[in-house]
Amino acid sequence: MESGGSKRRVVVVGGGIAGSILARSIQFNADLTLIDPKEYLEIKWAQLRSKVEPSFAERAVVNYRDFFSNGRIITSTVINITENEVLTADGQHIGYDYLVIATGHSDNVPVSKTERLHYYDAENQKIQSARSILIVGGGPSGVELAGEISTDFPDKKVTLVHKGPRLLEYIGPKASDKGLSLLRSKKVDVKLQQSVDLKSASDGSQLYRTSTGESIKADCHFLCTRVPLSTAWLNETILKTNLDKDGRLKVDEYLRVKGRSNIFAIGDITDVPELKLGHAAIHHAYLVAKNLKLLMGGGKESKMSVYKPGPEVAMVSLGRKHAVAQFPFATVGGRIPGLIKSGDMFVGRTRKHLGLEP
Repeated sequence: MESGGSKRRVVVVGGGIAGSILARSIQFNADLTLIDPKEYLEIKWAQLRSKVEPSFAERAVVNYRDFFSNGRIITSTVINITENEVLTADGQHIGYDYLVIATGHSDNVPVSKTERLHYYDAENQKIQSARSILIVGGGPSGVELAGEISTDFPDKKVTLVHKGPRLLEYIGPKASDKGLSLLRSKKVDVKLQQSVDLKSASDGSQLYRTSTGESIKADCHFLCTRVPLSTAWLNETILKTNLDKDGRLKVDEYLRVKGRSNIFAIGDITDVPELKLGHAAIHHAYLVAKNLKLLMGGGKESKMSVYKPGPEVAMVSLGRKHAVAQFPFATVGGRIPGLIKSGDMFVGRTRKHLGLEP
């Protein structure tokens, strides 16, 4: 709704895929501010491919200004929220009529795109110069990295250690089994129900000790364990009572923070009972964009769209041609799901959401 010729003030905190698509979608409907500690969006499901092929990151790391032209970008972190403004770490106070929290996970990444691309060059050099590689963590990141390295560098000895009883524990056991079989077919040595003492190789021996007393020789290692949610800062704000025991924001059916009429949350930080995947975050962004346009245009709250989780589909790439896919009706592994995801890692499709060339 415009009052006296001025648009409503919307602040989006977090520029991951959900925050970025939302910002792009409403940039001409609101007086919009996007706040993020970095200057770019990174398409996260391309990260592991970018380690083996650094040039891939050129399309997966996108400056905000490439798709968000009509609004302010503040490169900082938010440290507090009040009833009508947010406070940044560099001392700025930004007023809002509507607030959207989309902070995702606490990734420690550089500020600029150039620095991020240099990071992938360095990671690739680390892989290239190693004969043996240890991957710690058997979630989607660890499994995908093992698949990428074993596909592009089949002569390297790759060992994956996971403390759980099966890989990919966030999805079903059939998908876990197929992922394990595919990795072993690529000569990846998978060790389950073990943890690794990363400090044990600090003496330069390149020998890593596991919790069972086994020693693993590796020239380098990659830590692929879960990254925490970026919501701990909310414990010092007006939303401290809106966090559940896992640190997720409790939201209603419109993706508003429960008990708040003008604060929304989108992406992995919500307590919506669904797999926390990219396509769900994109769905969140479009739904909240639609609801904000309605509210800013003077529409009734009763007309807002309700969020309904879609069918749970999860795909894990294992190199350039293979993947594991879990659908509601079946679990499939091999080249068929690989044709869907593994070639382009959904980067072209995601860039289209941002109005960019694939």
